[in-house]
Amino acid sequence: MIFREIIVWRCKILVIIRWHGHACFEIIPKIGISIVIDPHDGASIGIEPPKAKADIVLITHDHFDHNAYRVVSKPTTQIIMSRKGEFSIGPQNAIKVKGISAYHDTYRGRRRGSIVMYKLIVDELSILHMGDLGHVLGREQVNEISHVDVALIPVGGTFTIGPEEAWRTLDILRPKVAIPMHYWISGINLPLLSVEEFIGRASEGWDVKHIASNEVSLTKETLPERSTVFVLKPP
Repeated sequence: MIFREIIVWRCKILVIIRWHGHACFEIIPKIGISIVIDPHDGASIGIEPPKAKADIVLITHDHFDHNAYRVVSKPTTQIIMSRKGEFSIGPQNAIKVKGISAYHDTYRGRRRGSIVMYKLIVDELSILHMGDLGHVLGREQVNEISHVDVALIPVGGTFTIGPEEAWRTLDILRPKVAIPMHYWISGINLPLLSVEEFIGRASEGWDVKHIASNEVSLTKETLPERSTVFVLKPP
């Protein structure tokens, strides 16, 4: 009986979500490939570059702190830039992706242009990377996103939504897990707010959990019962 329980536990391979600072995340599904979203080069923004070698890179928009695909690429890496609509990636097209249009500002892109948010279905988990979202989501975008388990959301203001708009957005989407990104960390040379500014305005009904690592491992079954913000440790 004990042996059977160990076998079952080992078969539940977790999805790894690893933060490489700023807006750069690496997602590793059970098939073992590396999906990197919005890589920076490190030096341009004052922090260490991502320590990842991606099989696939997704880029939400063509700005210098989000498009440094060469830093994480191998000769075989697939690069996808600002792709809208539904498509599949990975071996046997196992991972479903939806690119959803949004704006980098509150002026329908007239100041900073547009972005493409990516919603990925990875081993039954729905993960939304919101890029440099600059406005609270509208009804059309919310309908396109539909259900999401994990939201990777900017909170640092200046170039993206700030703490207040981030909470309004999360209260609309109601993911089980939210992971803040694109905020000030030690060394970064961008005029961003700290994550404490975001946490200090936490909406009712949300828990906050500080993780002593720059990654979390999740499955559909291990999602928290109450909506929870996971604050990852800077890499």
